[in-house]
Amino acid sequence: MTPEQFVKVYLPEAKKVEAKTGFNYLIPLTQAALESGWGSKALGNNFFGIKDTDGVNGNEQLITTTEYLSTDKVKFPTIINIVKVGNKFKYTVKDWFRKYPSAELAFTDHVNFFLKNPRYSKALLVKDKPELFFEEIAKAGYATAPDYANQLKQVMQSVIKRLPK
Repeated sequence: MTPEQFVKVYLPEAKKVEAKTGFNYLIPLTQAALESGWGSKALGNNFFGIKDTDGVNGNEQLITTTEYLSTDKVKFPTIINIVKVGNKFKYTVKDWFRKYPSAELAFTDHVNFFLKNPRYSKALLVKDKPELFFEEIAKAGYATAPDYANQLKQVMQSVIKRLPK
């Protein structure tokens, strides 16, 4: 799927989320683009890299991922590799992620994830301002990538270029 196709297909899902919740549509659309590689890595319709906490109830899948952590003592279902990068450890692992029967349910769960987790309370205050929202979720630990907010901002510019005129 090209970035143009991705925006065309998933913009309606992002707009539905905005209508229901007040989250600017660029937030879920941008995060979905980044986290799924413009849809190419949305296994089980998990566009957002949302992990599953138990790996036992049938709505999960074991997927290879990269994590940047401050210790080399973290446990995962499968550890493929650990490399020291600066003051962090770069893990390549298999971990449990959620899966969804549709993109619509994934986009809705993404917003509910923020609404249900108190650590994102500051981000919710700026859910209508994507760049500030991205900074707040990065500070709150949504992803372990050290430059996550900047990655989102760059992808958002690519999304904006591809929006229908």
